[in-house]
Amino acid sequence: MADDRKIVDHVDLAIEAGELVAICGPNGAGKSTLLKVLSGEFTPSEGEVTIDGRGLDTWPPKELATRRAMLHQHSELTFPFQVHEVVSLGRYPYPEDRLHNQVVAQCLSRVDMATMANRTYSTLSGGERQRVQFARVLAQLAEDTSTSKLLLLDEPTSALDLLHQETILSIASDCAKELGYAVVVVLHDLNLASHWADRVVFLHEGKIAASGAPNQVVKAETIHQIYGLKAHILTHPDTARPVILPQRTVVVTQGEPDAQPSGPLDSEHHGNNQDKTHR
Repeated sequence: MADDRKIVDHVDLAIEAGELVAICGPNGAGKSTLLKVLSGEFTPSEGEVTIDGRGLDTWPPKELATRRAMLHQHSELTFPFQVHEVVSLGRYPYPEDRLHNQVVAQCLSRVDMATMANRTYSTLSGGERQRVQFARVLAQLAEDTSTSKLLLLDEPTSALDLLHQETILSIASDCAKELGYAVVVVLHDLNLASHWADRVVFLHEGKIAASGAPNQVVKAETIHQIYGLKAHILTHPDTARPVILPQRTVVVTQGEPDAQPSGPLDSEHHGNNQDKTHR
């Protein structure tokens, strides 16, 4: 709660091992707050968070750190750490760590940062820093996979180019499918959520507004209700999952040649000489 206002209200959410859940919703919906509650950073005023049936407050800190890792939206470091040293911070819960160097190198390689291992972290771009921090949380959980793991990612693609957005979410998906992690990721890009998530949870004003498989909940009416945005929902030709395109109004100035069709949404308007075309 903040100023007697509930930021997250009556959220009942179970994340299964092997599942990637995307948390979506407009700004201020409570997405990051929910992730901080799940990680134990925030204590809920009501209810509890459990891992394997145990409340977070019953876990010894170091043991909990081997089972749950959190990637924040922003991770600031003021000391001149080298990149490999930042990733090494994820190995703190393992005092007798014979695999330390191997794990750090593997995690850097997975996020395409191996060649920058000796660079000073503060000299990196925002996207490069984000990938290093992702490698750090991967290193934190890279131990005995016989125990359940919870990986929490808060907008992990916000500073990334198209290639690395796909790379990071592919790794997150592999953590769920191949390693059995329970993965929760906050995303603003609904198309990324629709493609990579097993389940999409829409938050609105601190409450769950919709929850289900992408084909069940990524609907035009749901997006309009939650975001106030009218959208076209298409089907991706490769995955058959929903693709979201905002509806837009194109204004054609009097006397200018008509816009030529550039895709399936334009074809129905080919030859239309009206000043305004609503898509």
